[in-house]
Amino acid sequence: MSIEQTTAAVAPDLDFNTPAARRLRSRRMLKDKLAAVGIAIGGVGVIIAVVMIFFYLLYEVAPLFQPARVEPWQVKGAAMEPYSLPGNGDTLYMAIEEQAEIGLRLTTAGDAVFFAAQDGKVLNAGKLPLPEGVTLTSFAVVSETSRTFALGLSNGSVLIAKHNYNASYPNGVRVLTPELTYPLGEEPIQIGNNSIDQLAVNGDGEDWGIVSASAAGLQLTKISRSENLFTGEVELSRSEKTLPAPSIELHSLLLTPDLNWLMVGGNNGRLAVISLRNTPEVSQLIDVTKGKITSLKLLLGGNSLLVGDSQGQVSQWFFVRDENNQPMLTHVRDFDRMDGAVTQLSSEQRRKGFVAVDTSGDLALFNSTARRTAFNEPLFSAPLSQIALAPRANALLAEQDGKISLWSIENEHPEISWSVLWEKVWYEGYQEPDFIWQSSAATNDFEPKYSLMPLVFGTLKAAFYAMLLGTPLAICGAIYTAYFMVPTMRRKVKPFIELMEALPTVILGFLAGLWLAPFMETNLAGIFTCLLVIPLAVVAFGFLWQNMPNAVRFLIPEGWDAALLIPVVILATWFSLAIAIPLENLLFGGDLRTWISNEAGIPYDQRNALVVGIAMGFAVIPTIFSITEDAIFAVPKQLSFGSLALGATQWQTLIRVVLPTASPGIFSALMIGMGRAVGETMIVLMATGNTPIMDVNIFEGMRTLAANIAVEMPESEVGSTHFRILFLAAFVLFAFTFCVNTLAETIRQHLRKKFGSL
Repeated sequence: MSIEQTTAAVAPDLDFNTPAARRLRSRRMLKDKLAAVGIAIGGVGVIIAVVMIFFYLLYEVAPLFQPARVEPWQVKGAAMEPYSLPGNGDTLYMAIEEQAEIGLRLTTAGDAVFFAAQDGKVLNAGKLPLPEGVTLTSFAVVSETSRTFALGLSNGSVLIAKHNYNASYPNGVRVLTPELTYPLGEEPIQIGNNSIDQLAVNGDGEDWGIVSASAAGLQLTKISRSENLFTGEVELSRSEKTLPAPSIELHSLLLTPDLNWLMVGGNNGRLAVISLRNTPEVSQLIDVTKGKITSLKLLLGGNSLLVGDSQGQVSQWFFVRDENNQPMLTHVRDFDRMDGAVTQLSSEQRRKGFVAVDTSGDLALFNSTARRTAFNEPLFSAPLSQIALAPRANALLAEQDGKISLWSIENEHPEISWSVLWEKVWYEGYQEPDFIWQSSAATNDFEPKYSLMPLVFGTLKAAFYAMLLGTPLAICGAIYTAYFMVPTMRRKVKPFIELMEALPTVILGFLAGLWLAPFMETNLAGIFTCLLVIPLAVVAFGFLWQNMPNAVRFLIPEGWDAALLIPVVILATWFSLAIAIPLENLLFGGDLRTWISNEAGIPYDQRNALVVGIAMGFAVIPTIFSITEDAIFAVPKQLSFGSLALGATQWQTLIRVVLPTASPGIFSALMIGMGRAVGETMIVLMATGNTPIMDVNIFEGMRTLAANIAVEMPESEVGSTHFRILFLAAFVLFAFTFCVNTLAETIRQHLRKKFGSL
């Protein structure tokens, strides 16, 4: 029999077209298609989810930067027409209540007229309780927030009044009842015998201050109000002081709420600051404008002074302590110049904003903190006689040519600008401009501080120290595990380290905040000693082990000698903590923590960046280790064998062949680890003091973007500026991560092209 016949007889008869084979191929094709479709749907779904997150964050953030709008008040889709002045006489003062339903008009004849803000219908009108034959000679607003004003009379007396709006609900319908009350009684308070030409009043409740300017000069009258708890009888006690007369032609007076300072505006553009503490004296005489002062106004809280001048300029001033620790009125900022002379200023009652009008009929909305012009347009054809801003700053009454018009204002977030978010801002009460995050306080006079710089700095600081600790340990451990460790030991070590990644970060934060931080504060010298002794101990043990007799070295199976480092590290740690106390006594007077604070002048916070670096480094090590180890282990063995065969040592092969080939994967591991560190929330939330400060000091805490969102989002009002700023912080974090990942992918692809030919 021939060879061909023998082979044909032995060879099996294979049929690839049997029904079973066809069904198998059909099932495989179906599975392949389903897998391809599923993977495609999953990938597209991830992309869609990321894009939707981007646009949702943008949707929440966009209203922060929308311009303001001022339009005629709309009723059933139609704009309200101006109406005639309710009541008789010229307007002395005008106000509007919170719901923008009722307006108040005081006239020079002493009439108080409450009217419907939309149509001018008179709701209540009456005469102020002025003595017979006495006329109004001056007027002052105590506070728009307290709805209190004062009238100076021709007989040298002062009447203080307050407009209130009481709500009742007959038959379930809300009804507002306006009224005037008199905090210090309906009887005018006699200040002097001369007609009061200028007036400044401040106070609320118990203590009041009245500054009057008359032919007799400037006089300060302080009044204390006390009420008997049993009889309800009110008693007034008073004290008087004569104030020094500044050498300027008097234009207007302003008294600060603390009754410590009097601002005297002059017609020549000069401002006198009179200290009312102890012995009154003129503490400053400064030029606040090159033109003439046309309007003076205190911002919400009474800490900042607004000066409007004849050149259309509005400037802000507040007290700053000089080198002698004396408070000095300081020019802080100027706002955009208006076309005509500033005629009126009206400050908002709940924000650090104000309205300005000029002689050309322009109306502008400004925010002092943001130095932002939210609105500036010529709404009126002629100058306005009076304006009244609603407490919510959503409505405005304007008087022009004997008619009143009602305007709606849409200006939700004027306190946000590029400078507020990313530049230094000079806030009230601070010595100089600075980056500050402080989103809330106990009082309504608070000036919100929304600088994102401390949060971004804290995020990068926490990530830096975490990567500084975690990157060397993770990469070096991955190199040894993938390249030098025997497979048996690798199969035990790698899963154990990867298991660390499953540990909840809230547990790590809890341990870092409640155990690690106090331990490090108590044993700070021991921690630094460990950082020096442990590396030296490892290197020394490696040198000694290499020089051990073979009989000793061969007792340990090949590749398992790394396990001997475990007791070495434990013993080195124990030794470091043991010698730390004598070293601390010898070098630092027995307490390194106290020496750092007192002698070195470095602030120390128990929950600091060092604690965060250790805790967060422990969290990012498994991620970096796992990806790096896989990348190194995936390098084809023939590359290593070829390098070794050509005479290269293992270290040369590792550095020049293995690591360059695995560099794309290693770089990806670093970027993923950095992303984990940047976005970490619970560890930095629990292991730091959450203080939004910009300090590179490793012993100071920080606040990160993610931790800030977690802390403040539950307490923020939905739709408020604070709420949207937190979304902006999330958007910044998202954009930062996206940019870093995009850059990382670009570099990774470059590395793949460069070393892919090895």
